[in-house]
Amino acid sequence: MLVLVAPGQGAQTPGFLTPWLELPGAADRLGAWSDAIGLDLAHYGTQADADAIRDTAVAQPLLVAAGILSATALGAYPFSADAAGTPGAVAGHSVGEITAAAFAGVLDDTAALTLVRKRGLAMAEAAAITETGMSALLGGDPEVSVAHLEKLGLTPANVNGAGQIVAAGTMEQLAALNEDKPEGVRKVVPLKVAGAFHTHHMGPAVDKLAEAAKELVAGDPKVTYVSNKDGKAVSTGAEVLERLVGQVANPVRWDLCMETFKELGVTALIEACPGGTLTGLAKRALPGVQTLALKTPDDLDAARELIAAHA
Repeated sequence: MLVLVAPGQGAQTPGFLTPWLELPGAADRLGAWSDAIGLDLAHYGTQADADAIRDTAVAQPLLVAAGILSATALGAYPFSADAAGTPGAVAGHSVGEITAAAFAGVLDDTAALTLVRKRGLAMAEAAAITETGMSALLGGDPEVSVAHLEKLGLTPANVNGAGQIVAAGTMEQLAALNEDKPEGVRKVVPLKVAGAFHTHHMGPAVDKLAEAAKELVAGDPKVTYVSNKDGKAVSTGAEVLERLVGQVANPVRWDLCMETFKELGVTALIEACPGGTLTGLAKRALPGVQTLALKTPDDLDAARELIAAHA
């Protein structure tokens, strides 16, 4: 059983879309999305520097566009139940859940880009209220780390499994964490994000996203959609949308998503562009599962072969 997953914010790098736009139809598709949301995705994906694409309002739509472009290049997207090339399940980390909603047919491509544009703007506005950020903890016991974070006033915003937790809070709280790591944690790594996402700091964005969601028509998932709120499979489009709204202020439980993949009998996992982060976690948490990250179009042939082997 093959799972297709989409990464979250921080996976983007300068120029990462350049080779993808050389594929037939990709530039036209990206141009249409850019017009629909009022953001030059081609510029940010090919020419903008690291600081420009770190901006939440830019990074989020850029990542969703990249994920959909790479899925389209596989040849079977839009996916439909029981059709050749359709994954057994889809999921996304943080903003990648909107990409996964497109994969599952809950939202069409333009609706997904419209929603993520509003999400990015709302979260950037919320992040501007207080200077906040996120840092990854490498190693350590999850229970010990979570208790330590709470003592420092930080939120375990991403529980990623494979020994990784992401802390979120004010810059002062994160500085204190750097000086006072939980027992067993090898390293604290600041992330390339501009806010304490998936915490109470994002509360103001929830109401705005709820209003944006009212304008969308959501279809029921055509493939199994695994939610990062709790790792549960969600069967209705209405519930997917409800969870997409709430998750901006709720922790991401990627560890529970991977537990669900195990229960579903996963044997292979492909990570959409810009892949690497989630395949890295899967290699440690899902031993024996084949993994493949779509980083450039050079990875497409291997991905198609993996999909064909799991058809």
